[in-house]
Amino acid sequence: MVQESWLEISLITDGEMSEAVAEVLSRYIPDGVVIESTAIDTSALDTAGKPIGPLRVSGYIKNDPNLEDTKQKIEQALWYLGRIRSLPKPEYKMIYQKDWSESWKKHYKPIAIGKNLIIIPAWIKIPSTNRIPIRIEPGMAFGTGTHPTTQLCLEMLEMLFNKNDPFSFSSLDGEMPSVIDLGCGSGILSIAAVKLGARKALGVDIDQQAIQSAHKNAVINSVEQEASFYEGSLSQIIAGEFFLKKAPIVLVNILAVVIIQLLDNGLVEILTEDGFLGLSGILEEQLPSVTQALERNKLKIIYQRKQSDWVALIVKRKHH
Repeated sequence: MVQESWLEISLITDGEMSEAVAEVLSRYIPDGVVIESTAIDTSALDTAGKPIGPLRVSGYIKNDPNLEDTKQKIEQALWYLGRIRSLPKPEYKMIYQKDWSESWKKHYKPIAIGKNLIIIPAWIKIPSTNRIPIRIEPGMAFGTGTHPTTQLCLEMLEMLFNKNDPFSFSSLDGEMPSVIDLGCGSGILSIAAVKLGARKALGVDIDQQAIQSAHKNAVINSVEQEASFYEGSLSQIIAGEFFLKKAPIVLVNILAVVIIQLLDNGLVEILTEDGFLGLSGILEEQLPSVTQALERNKLKIIYQRKQSDWVALIVKRKHH
């Protein structure tokens, strides 16, 4: 019997680029991407046990007739990402083992976020806790809860659903709002929104694999009736192709360069008149260009939150 093999692809990046690289890899590697610290000693973990310092992002491509084609597509996608910020060349190694897909599971542990949420890998038993559990099977790395951009978005979401918070949607009306999650990735934000009280969540992503991953996670969390995921983009939401055309809460956790494009392509059209737009995935140095795009589109920042070099914003329409 021929032993199966996989091509391991890996890049050493800093924390700021690790999740963007993982998102690119995961488009072509459906069985999961690992983000791990390159340092061996425990000082490379911060207080929450998350890796800091240089990070190694890796994934496995099955050695089949499509291998070269997949490798070429990944290299092209990484090249484009490298135009935003320089990246090292990927390293390759052939792996011969049967249980490789289990190996990355050891990297994920429960993560407490904000005041009430806890992200739990789907294969771990839910610990006894008063926190609201969100179970994630990171078949796709983007949105596992380990990265500051996702954590910032979850913390803002928690604020919006807390009736005692000055930024709460309760200033809109008595009814629990619907949520649109643009670039939904693993579906973590949509699932969290429903668990926090959203009536409905629409998650949209241009990546079919992300949609499969998000739906699977909704089922794991028993919210598949309230959280629905579709392959698509902003223009399709504006055109009314899905069950929501506007929402009082719109979330966008993507790279800043994409946020700016979306703002200039009518992002505000899917936000209700008094709605809240949550933006994450912005590096501090990119904030001025995002702020300019907000100004151009008659939007104002009402709240700003920061973690390491990442910034997240809650934005509203300007009313004259």
